[in-house]
Amino acid sequence: MDVQREGTDVSSSDTPPPVTLAQAALYWLKLGFMSFGGPAGQIAIMHHDLVEKKRWISESRFLHALNYCMVLPGPEAQQLATYIGWLMHRTAGGLIAGAFFVLPSFFILVALAWIYMAYGSVPAVAGMLYGFKPAVVAIVLFAAYRIGSRVLKNRATWSIAALAFLAVFVFKLPFPFIVLAAGLIGYFGGRLTPHHFTTTGGHGNARKESVRAWIDDHTPTPSHAVFSSTKFIRVAAAGLAIWGIAMGGLFLGFGGESIFTQAGWFFTKAALLTFGGAYAVLPYIYQGAVEHYQWLAPNQMIDGLALGETTPGPLIMIVTFVGFVGGWVKAALGPDTLFASAFIASAVATFFTFLPSFIFILLGGPFIETTHGNLKLTAPLTGITAAVVGIIVNLALFFAYHVFWPNGMNSPVDVFSVVLAAVAMTALFRFKAGVIPVILGCGIAGMAINLLTPAMTASALAF
Repeated sequence: MDVQREGTDVSSSDTPPPVTLAQAALYWLKLGFMSFGGPAGQIAIMHHDLVEKKRWISESRFLHALNYCMVLPGPEAQQLATYIGWLMHRTAGGLIAGAFFVLPSFFILVALAWIYMAYGSVPAVAGMLYGFKPAVVAIVLFAAYRIGSRVLKNRATWSIAALAFLAVFVFKLPFPFIVLAAGLIGYFGGRLTPHHFTTTGGHGNARKESVRAWIDDHTPTPSHAVFSSTKFIRVAAAGLAIWGIAMGGLFLGFGGESIFTQAGWFFTKAALLTFGGAYAVLPYIYQGAVEHYQWLAPNQMIDGLALGETTPGPLIMIVTFVGFVGGWVKAALGPDTLFASAFIASAVATFFTFLPSFIFILLGGPFIETTHGNLKLTAPLTGITAAVVGIIVNLALFFAYHVFWPNGMNSPVDVFSVVLAAVAMTALFRFKAGVIPVILGCGIAGMAINLLTPAMTASALAF
């Protein structure tokens, strides 16, 4: 048994029986196939299953773990699954939980990316992709609204968002610089005027529990979750060694100019910048994958985002699509092995994106569990999140430009795309429709218009 309760009979009627690693693994795999709805939806599913239904972990322990995951770069829902899996069943449990959370999405996206690259010119597929693009414009704007409504509460945060927008839209400053500057502003602003950098909210109030959980509020910290400097150094060394061996193997096997090696380094940096959710790091991924390395075209990036929204798992899984398309386009293993090149590139992109998340949980989890203290990173994170709003608005404008004027500003506007984007925005903002129904509805509309005006759609897909 990985978690023991002192002074409590785990076989009592009000306490769930111990959970085996096999039982937990089966649940994490199931969660990987049903984790739709973005981080909020994924966290809600885990809360319902693990806290309310299965009673594997108490409300306060769940929220304590979530608070830690929220301050880390990376997908918080996947990190939360990793944390709870680790707390229940040591390192093996954490690795299984985190991996099963993303593996179904990985294979689904690989299959969709292969269909996209191999059959994207088929009228039905092309029409659906044509309809996806206006939906993406609306979804990105809605993401900016959701984050902004939570963090933009005063002139200070509004100013940070506006400055971030100008920094990327006008001055083309790199994403890491903007994140660092916003974090510093939040840090010093929180000291000078803390009321401007204190946001209310969170993830719900802890309910008063009338039943016990397997890992309850008063369950002693298990031995593997007790912090020690030796354990900290050992985990850090192991994480760096895994990263170094993987990067070294790619460099020795394929060379420094190969897309595989470049993807490993690039997505490591992207993983460390994923504050504020996947939408926040999309501009950085776009700068690198589209503009710098030219692994894919702007329209392909939009298509990848749409496909990522319709699959389970965290939205940052778009890196799987980016890697696949890049490997296919660059044909690193030769023109006769396009799928093999694409699959390896997608696997490399996914591995290096999620490796830091596992390291962060295994590295910091013991400290968080042992102290059960409150994290004091609110002000810097508030500054970063405010900047993220401005960056996402810039991303939405970029997508809108390419969708509404697919052949450039000198060409006529694509009226159907404008109308479809307006309908999608109305569905999201006014009727609170889900992202997946909006994307699928727009895709069906795109297929219908493609049957009526195939020439127009072909022109829109050509940019």
